[in-house]
Amino acid sequence: MRQQTTELTADTRGQGLHDCTDAVRRWVGGTDIDSGLLTIFIRHTSASLMIQENAAPAARRDLERYFARIAPESREYEHDDEGPDDMPAHLRAALTQTSLTIPVIGGRLALGTWQGIYVFEHRRAPHRRHLALHLIGE
Repeated sequence: MRQQTTELTADTRGQGLHDCTDAVRRWVGGTDIDSGLLTIFIRHTSASLMIQENAAPAARRDLERYFARIAPESREYEHDDEGPDDMPAHLRAALTQTSLTIPVIGGRLALGTWQGIYVFEHRRAPHRRHLALHLIGE
């Protein structure tokens, strides 16, 4: 059993789903591990990770609008240290995922045809997000 680790950065353009599939795919392809399990972890509390539809932009827009409705910006939150989008960003991150686990088969991510890996930025401003990747396998 072998292990590989790395850290990738994802520069977001503000709120929304930002595709990082290609960067993850390139790294996995260069590891020389044919069969294993990849874990991706985002090192932030106001952004999250999501495997989602990669072909129809409307699906991603609908998801973004949904999360804006269930965790809206509001003056009602006590925690607003970094502005009105601060606490809603934490709520949206709590409702989604901070890590993903993806099988690697034949040296490739075992994603479905219409699946992509996304950083879900919950803040309005652009951010540089850090992803820790760990691949274990043979």
